[in-house]
Amino acid sequence: MSKQISLLLLPLAALLGQTPAPKPPTPKPAVPATKPAPKPAAATTATPAPTAPTAPAAPAVPDTSAMPGETVILTIGSEKMTKAQWEELIAALPERVQAEAKGANRKKVAEQLAEVKAMAQEAQKRKLDQTAKFQAQMGLQKDQLLAQALYQELTANLKTDDAAAKVYYDANQAKYESITARHILVRMKGSPVPLRPDTKDLSDEEALARAKDLKAKLDAGAKFDELAKTDSDDTGSGANGGALGTFPRGNMVPAFEQAAFAQTPGKVSEPVKTQFGYHLILVDEKKAKSFDEAKPEIEGQLKPEMAKKAIETVKNSASPVYNEAYFGK
Repeated sequence: MSKQISLLLLPLAALLGQTPAPKPPTPKPAVPATKPAPKPAAATTATPAPTAPTAPAAPAVPDTSAMPGETVILTIGSEKMTKAQWEELIAALPERVQAEAKGANRKKVAEQLAEVKAMAQEAQKRKLDQTAKFQAQMGLQKDQLLAQALYQELTANLKTDDAAAKVYYDANQAKYESITARHILVRMKGSPVPLRPDTKDLSDEEALARAKDLKAKLDAGAKFDELAKTDSDDTGSGANGGALGTFPRGNMVPAFEQAAFAQTPGKVSEPVKTQFGYHLILVDEKKAKSFDEAKPEIEGQLKPEMAKKAIETVKNSASPVYNEAYFGK
């Protein structure tokens, strides 16, 4: 029984329009390192694979555009729902649920709603809606929905001040910088980068010495892209002359990023150590977004703080008073 109730709560939560929990942040990639190529499979006489059964076609969604709004489309006990009422209900749901309710799963959503409605009707017959506990929960839920509606209205109408945005830009210009760079990697023991075939697993001292040797060759006129192809232990970028593409701050491991963004374009860095090994970095180009280019991003960063202040203003205008004998100071 507990499993059935928990399954019921999922569609119920969706129908009430609760906001889904935010997704965890995507981990920042480290300095690119190519996985070892898979070993070729041994030659065998392959048996033809059986043909996979064809998946059943998704059920067709009826075209109801010409159906009058007053048409009853769902009856649950004594309660009837018209097409117009259904569409009004669907429009109030989160977008992800709206897509389900309008698409191939329209009937499934209706079945979930019917289940919730049937249980609600039975609960009313048992006068569960008259209990103090239910009334308290209903009042709190109403307040939450109203607070959410106010928050959405506040954020939709927020206007960022150009002067404040410019102050933020000037204080955070590093956020809007990006570079186009290459690197040559010399791995050492313990590096997560796979050891290339027929190469020695170098100690830290040996890896540093080899990086310095490669730096000397570059200073003597060797081509960076050619040396990356033959000598970089990052075989993925090495095949492209060590190219890492264009990236902003926050995409590389800290030691690499700090050295790369401090590097003068066109000059090869001294060996830079990370957990991957020793890197020789060549920055091809540095760019920085202008204020006008960065403004939309800045507005997105300032609005949550502005909304927070607006909410604080609303709360303070209500002058809440807390009983210190109960809540403490």
